[in-house]
Amino acid sequence: MEKGGQLKERVALVTGGTRGIGAAIAKELYGLGATVIITGTKHDYIPLDCYQYIHADFSDKKSINEFADQVLDKNIDILINNAGVNKIGPISELSLDDFELVQRVNVTAPFIICQSVLTGMRTRGWGRIVNISSIWGKISKAYRVPYSASKFAIDGLTAAISAEVASEGVLVNSVAPGFIDTELTRKVLGVDGMNKIALQVPAKRVGTTEEVAKFVAWLASPDNTYISGQNIAIDGGFTRV
Repeated sequence: MEKGGQLKERVALVTGGTRGIGAAIAKELYGLGATVIITGTKHDYIPLDCYQYIHADFSDKKSINEFADQVLDKNIDILINNAGVNKIGPISELSLDDFELVQRVNVTAPFIICQSVLTGMRTRGWGRIVNISSIWGKISKAYRVPYSASKFAIDGLTAAISAEVASEGVLVNSVAPGFIDTELTRKVLGVDGMNKIALQVPAKRVGTTEEVAKFVAWLASPDNTYISGQNIAIDGGFTRV
């Protein structure tokens, strides 16, 4: 991949960076010059030569803490908390384990990782954190109790951390993708489902991972000097109608 220079000498960590939105963000940050570290759940994943790969299972609290310790000395300048899981079903059929699993991956892990990297960011007087939320943290829908709860929580976490650290040169935001064309989305919805969803979006199409990645990379760059504590939807206008 061709590499630019805007983020030269910056180190970026993208959790869940092996596919979908996370992979697109990692590619964009690398293209802007960053040294990129990605995480994934597979022990045998073979990353592109341009990335460093760290195996991490955020469903396990011990693994989260071990990972946080591992990145303490990586001098992370840019953190993208992208890894996430979902559990869809009626509330009557969800177990407490189901609910807690989603919160652990989607909220607890980002909280602990933020704690780990913030010390260095504050010492250096510069840092960018972007938490990947969802439109289901702005609006809600039946059968998404654990997921929606986790995304409302990550947006609150974002705002509260920003209130603490923005004065020290560390800007913290969350981005809420809407319906995005990923391999997983295509697998779940199929072609007909994707077309039906597109008709519900004011822009009359679903978004691309590249569109999300470019905006996230801008928020994480030196060009962003004053936006912090915000939750910004990338959804073709879906949550505003």
